[in-house]
Amino acid sequence: MPTNTPIEIFIVSTDQSRLDLSVVCEFLTHRSYWAKGRSKQVILKSIKNSLCFGLYHNNDTVGFARVITDYSTFAWILDLFILEEWRGMGLANKLMDSIITDPRLDGIIRWRLNTSDAHSLYEKHGFRKTQQPDTYMEKS
Repeated sequence: MPTNTPIEIFIVSTDQSRLDLSVVCEFLTHRSYWAKGRSKQVILKSIKNSLCFGLYHNNDTVGFARVITDYSTFAWILDLFILEEWRGMGLANKLMDSIITDPRLDGIIRWRLNTSDAHSLYEKHGFRKTQQPDTYMEKS
């Protein structure tokens, strides 16, 4: 990665046909802590059924995130990553800005995400630890 690459040349797009699915699947299955071992079939199905955001340098996929949403009241951000060689440039912030300001998600009243290591990134975009942990349940 050139250290002087201006962030403005990176493009965020929700056009799923632009995604390099081999890059996304390889990263999630082998290099992420949250999706390690997830099958390619499951990843492709999750992408098909989500609003996906690709981050591109030239036409190369360098970052990714997906959102599960009803487009009116709820949105859950998942699988956000920037490839290791492109980190430290503010690209995760650029990707989050694109998600939060996407006009299709305007008016969302409840956003959710999970993180083990990127709290400061998400806090910059208004996320806080849940204030009602006793009311949230999960099945896994």
